Amino acid sequence: MSQSEQVYGIHAVSSLLNHQADSVERLLVLAGRKDKRLQSLLDKAASKGISVSECSRQELDQQCPHTHQGIVAFSRASSRELHEQDLDALLENLDGPPFLLILDGVTDPHNLGACLRSAEAAGVSAVIVPKDNAVQLNATVRKVACGAAEIVPFVSVTNLARTLEALKARGIWLFGAAGEAPQSLYQADLKGPVAIVMGSEGKGLRRLTREHCDTLISIPMAGEVSSLNVSVSTGICLFEAVRQRR
Repeated sequence: MSQSEQVYGIHAVSSLLNHQADSVERLLVLAGRKDKRLQSLLDKAASKGISVSECSRQELDQQCPHTHQGIVAFSRASSRELHEQDLDALLENLDGPPFLLILDGVTDPHNLGACLRSAEAAGVSAVIVPKDNAVQLNATVRKVACGAAEIVPFVSVTNLARTLEALKARGIWLFGAAGEAPQSLYQADLKGPVAIVMGSEGKGLRRLTREHCDTLISIPMAGEVSSLNVSVSTGICLFEAVRQRR
């Protein structure tokens, strides 16, 4: 994440103010827009001493050429972005057994944002991604995640295989999603300390990642379509785990 990043959209900015207000440098808002949702954000910003500037739609569009919904926050580096050295402390401080999502090389920010949104809704302890050849947190991811990017710990690691080995040494069971796996998702025991490992768009799990998984699982497919979008598959796997864990 850059030193100062744009976070835009009602949900993303609201979540940022709720969870990481100290990171917000200033807000830009559309002049003349008056509604309860925006006013609530402005009141929250005022209570935290955050500077708010009004500007025209043209000026706001120039600052943020995305669907900004009339509000853009400028934020310093996120406290929810973690690295390999932070993972041990995060796992040690969990109240219950770890429930992790590992994304092996997802490159589309819309897919990462959707995965983060599902992860937050499912109560995932952390989302882990490789630092290279994978999308990291950016403004598009935050917008698609609708606030989840500011809540779910996001861990970017330099060596995913080494991280997988460390998780296994902690007794965390790694379930890799692979379309050709003979074991169904619904046959797997996802209760206890587990990590769901999802592959990249198109290529799926890399060979080394696949070899580090304890078990490969597949989603039963009744139709003629051979595979699902990674964010859809992630949601299905996470909420089967939620069903079992409850």
